[in-house]
Amino acid sequence: MQEDIKNINKGILLTILILGCFLSTLNQTLLNVALSNLMDVFDVTAATVQWISTGFMLVNGILIPITAYLMKRFTTRQLFISAMSFLLIGSVICAAAPSFVVLLLGRMVQAAGAGIVMPLMMSVVLAIFPVEKRGSAMGLLGLAMIFAPAIGPTLAGFIVEYHSWRWLFIGLIPLVIMVIALAFKYLVNVSETARSKLDMGSVLLSTVGFGFILYGFSSAGSKGWDDAMVILSLGIGIVVTAIFCIRQVRSDDPLLNLSVFKNKIFTLTSLINVLVTMLMYADMILLPIYLQDGRGFTAFEAGLLLLPGAVVNALMSPVTGRLYDRFGARPLFIIGLLFIIPSMWAVTDLSESTTYMYLMIRTIGLRIGLSFITMPLNTAGLNALPKHLGTHGTAVNNTVRQIAGAIGTAVVITIYTVQATGHAADVMQNNPTTTAELLKSLTSILGASDAYSFMMILAVIALVITLFMPMKSKTRIEQKQTL
Repeated sequence: MQEDIKNINKGILLTILILGCFLSTLNQTLLNVALSNLMDVFDVTAATVQWISTGFMLVNGILIPITAYLMKRFTTRQLFISAMSFLLIGSVICAAAPSFVVLLLGRMVQAAGAGIVMPLMMSVVLAIFPVEKRGSAMGLLGLAMIFAPAIGPTLAGFIVEYHSWRWLFIGLIPLVIMVIALAFKYLVNVSETARSKLDMGSVLLSTVGFGFILYGFSSAGSKGWDDAMVILSLGIGIVVTAIFCIRQVRSDDPLLNLSVFKNKIFTLTSLINVLVTMLMYADMILLPIYLQDGRGFTAFEAGLLLLPGAVVNALMSPVTGRLYDRFGARPLFIIGLLFIIPSMWAVTDLSESTTYMYLMIRTIGLRIGLSFITMPLNTAGLNALPKHLGTHGTAVNNTVRQIAGAIGTAVVITIYTVQATGHAADVMQNNPTTTAELLKSLTSILGASDAYSFMMILAVIALVITLFMPMKSKTRIEQKQTL
């Protein structure tokens, strides 16, 4: 039953949703600095261990298209409590995992919950806040969403350094139970439910399509881009995803309403979203690998380096939300990318003497840039859509982000692995007496530099796309026409 919007205590509602989102986001990035440790614990390669992150985002990406249906079919309360329950069960599985396969399975169960929370939270904001206040509301959500990655790497680094990695999940369990208890007591519904049929054909097509595309990108790191399995996986994935898209366009009640892309602003923000998300997730995985494998820093030191930039990012999120309400998206995107591009260029020539402080300052610059883009990007795209497409816009928005993050991570780790392997051959050819430890360090440094060069090119492309965004006055006129 839908509550009267005017009578809803927005503070309590948002607090519970933000806590759930905080734990989901914290959980998503918690293992990034622990990947090197897990490679040793389970005796797996970088290309394999990155599935801990990639697999999580893949399940998110597969589930998010279904969220538009789920939000029509079930209440806010039912969905949120179900999502938190998946997060709880997955955390228990991960905490007790005897092998890498079981750990990956637990992560995917966690992802089933996390995939619902983000689009649910954005839909609630669209439902209870008017257009002119959504930027500020999204900024507050961003504070929680970005504060989780801020403390995640440092917290994980400390736990991995001084305790067992299992405590990353054991510590999460009581917090999730607390949020579930609060949701049972205080959470109310903000949308009407309706009987609608789930298109299982579309679910199957999206699962197979996205799954094969991601498997192809991820496998390229260990097998090479010319491997038959990689080419076949990518081919099947692209064809099936194309069939999925055609089915959505022709359907009267699509699983994912792709008509949202008829809106220019939504399409442009989606393209920028893809590129910026690829950069953000890839950096969160690549930098700790460089610090630990290339430079010999501990997991705690790697996490500590990321902390100041992420805290700055979190604190700036409410500020950029208010700036968006006042100035619109385009000037914020341009300022953000003018921070991001130099911060990517700054790490394209890494060496064994690159200082810790240099990397910390560079990461703060990157995070300042991201704070001008992340939440304003979501708000601008969703505000441009008519009200009846709000839930579909949220689902498409989050699907795009999760798939982009997963593919971005896979591509960058693939580039890192392929380039590191090539550099290893060159080093051994020029200096056959190089020790295994020195070889690992040198190739990790060179491979990371090459991967960052690719990421800088993506940032420049994002800046070019931003120049096609309309100014605020035009955006306001379009929004009024769609409401």
